[in-house]
Amino acid sequence: MAVNGRPLPALPVLPDAAAEQVVACGLLPELAYAFGGPFHFLLPEAFDANLRAIREALAAAGVDGSVYFAKKANKAALFVERAAAGGAGVDVASAAELREALGHGVRGEHLVVTGPAKDRTLLHLAVQHGALIAVDSLDELDALVTTALTGRIRPARILLRVLPPAQPHSRFGLTDAELATALDRCVRGGDAVRMEGFSFHLSGYALQPRADLAAHLVELCLGARVQGLEASRISIGGGLPISYTDADSWHTFLAGHKSSHYHAGKTFHTGDFYPYHSPVAGADALAALLATRPEGHQHPLARLLRDAGVLLLLEPGRALLHQAGATVFGVQGVKQRDGYLILTVDGTSLSLSEQWFNSEYLPDPVLIPREPDGLDNADGSDGAFPACVGAATCLESDMLTWRKIPFPRRPRTGDLLVYPNTAGYQMDSNESPFHDLALPPKVVIDRTDRPRPRWRLDRHVA
Repeated sequence: MAVNGRPLPALPVLPDAAAEQVVACGLLPELAYAFGGPFHFLLPEAFDANLRAIREALAAAGVDGSVYFAKKANKAALFVERAAAGGAGVDVASAAELREALGHGVRGEHLVVTGPAKDRTLLHLAVQHGALIAVDSLDELDALVTTALTGRIRPARILLRVLPPAQPHSRFGLTDAELATALDRCVRGGDAVRMEGFSFHLSGYALQPRADLAAHLVELCLGARVQGLEASRISIGGGLPISYTDADSWHTFLAGHKSSHYHAGKTFHTGDFYPYHSPVAGADALAALLATRPEGHQHPLARLLRDAGVLLLLEPGRALLHQAGATVFGVQGVKQRDGYLILTVDGTSLSLSEQWFNSEYLPDPVLIPREPDGLDNADGSDGAFPACVGAATCLESDMLTWRKIPFPRRPRTGDLLVYPNTAGYQMDSNESPFHDLALPPKVVIDRTDRPRPRWRLDRHVA
């Protein structure tokens, strides 16, 4: 689309039949009326499909593995319930997350506890329920040994988290010297400690560094076994990218976007954007990772894992939540400004977390008109109505979308905006009842194969 002869970049999302049916069936305006504000809707079947695809990628590569849903990616109880039903584990980082996972059907031995400097309550619960614990420091290891010895409950199941050599300034993980000390303490810990392997926390989505570090952890397992430790598994965390849009749209956007395309001339650096398109994504990215040959090795990662008899643990969040939900806002104000519109919606950018990381959630929202037949292109050029989207707060910087989105019709008060594919980290990572605005409820769409989908409220207890 073009406005006054100048192209405005668009970023349409990839087609998704389930979400499109929810939009088309007329349910969303009724829910907006019922809740009187923004809300999220969740699609459980997408989570199930993503979990199956990841397991199929492991099986195709001949790799034994376990999948843990990274709960931090979304607070909804739904996804913990689906993980439990599908036999997957859950990655938690607080006592509250651990309790909720247990309460929604996940067995303790199917939990992995991550995060730095875990408090004593969390450590006690993790040991008591047989959860696997990623140890991030020597102090934490000592506290775990004390917990296991004092309570005489059961051994503390642990992974030792390794500081990535390529990211030496990371605040996560043990240095080589700390790792050697930790292994010695695990040996001396006797029956109080069950050292099951190693893990890492690696930023970014590049496959080669992740494969290289995974191979290093396999070597660490072999060395730890010589010391009499179990060392049977490694965790490589998440880091499986997903694609929100197609390659042409993404590259066209990156090549053409500039400050004039954003409200108030806002400037974003391309490197600060999430990679909204990836050549390989989700389960395909896992397959590519397993087929990657780590530096210094003759065989791909999958072969190294098989030969060493090492179980691969994965902790995906975004990759399990691809196409599993969207966020709906109502337009409550429209004003004209220098050739484009400023929309104000009935929520805040705290419900689109990317905006709070010096970035922008780029996928185009879908406009649902209050009056479907009231299409009005009288003051648009080439059928485009550029508009940015602001929040219902007093903060100048509280923008859901700084970008001037080229809508196909003029947005009006009472219309709805549906931000697609927000289940992964976007919809509730930073939500807050600022201005005493209620947090958007989560609606579970249980059936999308009906003319009128069935829905219910999510069971998460705040």
